[in-house]
Amino acid sequence: MLARATTYVTVGLKALVIDVEVDLGRGLPTLTIVGLADQAVKEARERVRAAILNSQYELLSRRITVNLAPANVRKEGGNFDLAIALGILAASKQLDPESLANTIVLGELALDGTVRPVHGVLPIALALRKSSQKLLLPRPNALEASLVKELEIIPVSSLQEAVLYLSGARPLPPLDFSSLNEPNRAYPEEDFADVKGQHHVKRALEIAAAGNHHVLLIGPPGCGKTMLAQRLATIQPDLTFDEVLETSTIHSVAGSLEGQSLLWQRPFRSPHHTSSAIALMGGGTIPKPGEVSLAHHGILFLDELPEFRRDVLESLRQPLEEGVVRVARARQSVHFPARFLLVAAMNPCPCGYLTDTRGRCRCPATKIAAYLGKISGPLLDRVDLHVEVPAVPFDALTSTPEAEPSAQIRARVERAIDFRHKRGQQSSNAQLRTKALKAVCTLPLATMRLLKSAMQDLNFSARSYTKILKISRTIAD
Repeated sequence: MLARATTYVTVGLKALVIDVEVDLGRGLPTLTIVGLADQAVKEARERVRAAILNSQYELLSRRITVNLAPANVRKEGGNFDLAIALGILAASKQLDPESLANTIVLGELALDGTVRPVHGVLPIALALRKSSQKLLLPRPNALEASLVKELEIIPVSSLQEAVLYLSGARPLPPLDFSSLNEPNRAYPEEDFADVKGQHHVKRALEIAAAGNHHVLLIGPPGCGKTMLAQRLATIQPDLTFDEVLETSTIHSVAGSLEGQSLLWQRPFRSPHHTSSAIALMGGGTIPKPGEVSLAHHGILFLDELPEFRRDVLESLRQPLEEGVVRVARARQSVHFPARFLLVAAMNPCPCGYLTDTRGRCRCPATKIAAYLGKISGPLLDRVDLHVEVPAVPFDALTSTPEAEPSAQIRARVERAIDFRHKRGQQSSNAQLRTKALKAVCTLPLATMRLLKSAMQDLNFSARSYTKILKISRTIAD
């Protein structure tokens, strides 16, 4: 007796169809799962067996073989539990095999038959957008899949509920989630009005937000570097719907989208300095997005930059330059988008007080050089704005006038971006390529002479030259 069910698996950000083939044959009663399954999938044998029995269905004493095809795609996690259980019930004639036709099944099973949520539902739903298939999935994932209005979504809470629906004994009308997909663009509680002093740093962050320029903040402990970085998100423009969709897909694959349909706010990621290269860049046996991809269209904040391992920092070069992470493995190679705004913070020396006007630093020159040498020149060259953040004087801290709020700064940022759009430029100024840069950054002869003199005297690189043009274009906007 043979039955089939259909499910999906995500590889990178792509959704691939998986056929679940169940055969009931003669022999000793066993349940075997084949098809390049990892340990979590193989353990589905016990989950499925207990879920079927505890849902008051019969598990025949037969040799049950479950094949997950194609066999060259590695499968992981509990996404296949529900499809395997329904396939076994269909093969044993407790469920009409035809009822599984034209239905995609997702869900992990608890031992009592409860259907638990899974990761990666959004890219799967998007892959089914133009098909006529229905999507049967855990009820907690229904909100996430509801983005695809053309798709018929069948949310279930248990194996028994799924069987009753497929057999026609208990119809479950597709739920309407349209009212739950309203944009939630609430801004963070942090506000630039809370920041006393540091006017030139606020100006630099305003330029960074308008042109998507990477920023390095250098200053002593307690000067407000982290406070300023956290408030940068409050002056960035709203995500477009395409950006919302792309960002939400990444977080869906990573499993951080549960309980909401879309990620309307720009992400702010702040990994600890002990993070590994895989945690930051993504990867693993089955590649998953890392912090740089989870910060896509948002902010990646690296506090205490020199404390990160050298190899971790050097791995940032590719995403800073290209906006993408390429993870290559023996069986597959996947790409994760990583177009983020980098904000890094560091002390000027090991003790942090090198720039203190009171001369509190006692670090020898060799230690300062070794500390600063942890960050390579090529990496620093990819950061557009290097900003010194001084300690805030007492008079500025106790001043009564409130600083400019984030709403006013954000309005200027949005006007600058509108101005950029009016000249027909869709990409940010930081992403301008050579040809486009020449078109929007034509310099008069006197300015070219000044820039030439500066490059010769300060020994700027070719990247520094284009960086100056891009920042100037943003300031002009």
